[in-house]
Amino acid sequence: MIEAGGLGVQLADDWLFSDLDFVVEPGECAAIIGPNGTGKSTLLRCLYGMQTPTTGEIKVAGMAPDERRVEFRRAVSVLLDDSDFFAELTPVQHLKLLAGSFRFDLGDLDALLADAGLGERAHLAAGVFSAGQRRRLMLLGATVRPHDVLLLDEPERALDVAGKDWLTSLIARSTAAGAAVVVATHHPPLLEAADSVLEFV
Repeated sequence: MIEAGGLGVQLADDWLFSDLDFVVEPGECAAIIGPNGTGKSTLLRCLYGMQTPTTGEIKVAGMAPDERRVEFRRAVSVLLDDSDFFAELTPVQHLKLLAGSFRFDLGDLDALLADAGLGERAHLAAGVFSAGQRRRLMLLGATVRPHDVLLLDEPERALDVAGKDWLTSLIARSTAAGAAVVVATHHPPLLEAADSVLEFV
């Protein structure tokens, strides 16, 4: 589902990373670990087509990464550090907008929001949410929509213990449904659950 060969990104005279080869099959999760500034977020941006690597080739869901392409966006769901939400919309409105855009059935919306810990805030504007509640809303949106590939950049950020447990279950559901997941993380349970680990230094 994800293939990268000879991947490298150069910044000025230095290489952020180079000669990176990896494959993530359907139903697998690859974790990216390493200190801040070593290229984890840059790799995810390359996988989504937001940045072009200096060297190497990438195929994601059988396509060259290109966030502008409708077919690519339908296959690949992403939550990056700069992903945002609509402050004036409620969680219910967010999810209905998402379902309309990607043409899927939300099913039991109340159950989805309750599972995400947002049941009591389902009809409040997201702009009043705490950082953790906003993160839950964005994670729910990224995982509830159909996807063949899921890219997550430190998704545990701002989550409490219960939220991190919920996040681990979300990723498990995605891989169980056959999606390939790549997650940059510092959260030990996600590393333990991963099928492979890419370490950046």
